[in-house]
Amino acid sequence: MAASRAPGTVAVPPFIRHTPNQQPFIFAQHDLHYETECGPWFLDITEDLRRLTDESGLAWGQITVFSNHTTAAIRIQENEPLLIEDFKELLRKIAPQERYYRHNDFDIRTVNMGPNEPKNGHSHCQQILLSTSETIPIQAGALQLGPWQSIFLVELDGARQRRVTVTLLGSPGS
Repeated sequence: MAASRAPGTVAVPPFIRHTPNQQPFIFAQHDLHYETECGPWFLDITEDLRRLTDESGLAWGQITVFSNHTTAAIRIQENEPLLIEDFKELLRKIAPQERYYRHNDFDIRTVNMGPNEPKNGHSHCQQILLSTSETIPIQAGALQLGPWQSIFLVELDGARQRRVTVTLLGSPGS
């Protein structure tokens, strides 16, 4: 029978837990905060993630990088300036800001409305084609990225404060 808990509560595991063979298991979670520019805009956050991985003491495991927003994405891609410009152009062509979006029609939209609601249907449409998160293996204490791979926070809406949640799971080095 599964354990039950009150609605709206979250069970938080301890930072270090021992596995059945008494090897420690590390769980760490961090929020990173970034001030973005108007989208589409790509911010390389790879070095921040390497630093968190180093500080965690993990030798083997994984890191999950999660955007807490529906108009910002997390992607792994090459950090080459001309390629980034191509990505921006592609996103603008797929979901142009000037197109009609029902999400932006405040005469018919009645849910999830804030006091200064932006007209950002294009940002949501671009984000659904990207991803909210990426998971990267950790081996011998290092992120297992290819030689040209970087991890990006991709802003698809207006400039603002963004939060990225990073979760590290695995075993420490011996």
